[in-house]
Amino acid sequence: MVEKSAPDTIEQYRFVHNLSTRWMDNDVYGHVNNVNYYSFFDTAVGAFLIRHAGLDYENDPCVAWVVDTRCSYFKSIAFPDEVKVGVRVARLGNSSVHYELGIFKNDDPQACAQGHFVHVYVDRTTQRPVPIPQSTRHALSELTV
Repeated sequence: MVEKSAPDTIEQYRFVHNLSTRWMDNDVYGHVNNVNYYSFFDTAVGAFLIRHAGLDYENDPCVAWVVDTRCSYFKSIAFPDEVKVGVRVARLGNSSVHYELGIFKNDDPQACAQGHFVHVYVDRTTQRPVPIPQSTRHALSELTV
């Protein structure tokens, strides 16, 4: 992810997934704990892959492993905020995809946090890298910026 002086806006993302914060997401400081942002990222990408790429996480011959992740924070969120997670693809390789993600709260158009993660597709049995399946590649190409 390229460092930016100002947070992205939600319009800069190709797919948006809505989530509700939970009481248990807050930490002792009264805001959503940083570890939950990564869960929000993973949930949004998983939702996209299930809805638009036909992901069958129990039976597909290959699986996507997260091999790199990062998050930068601009503003805090807290229960009971509603969260929108923006998803776009920065790079689509042969066996890997680099996602960029933004976390937005309620109706705020500016990101509270931005991050990335990289999936590498591997054979379920051998756990060796394999090309991204064509149906998944097609869906991901729709998110590519």
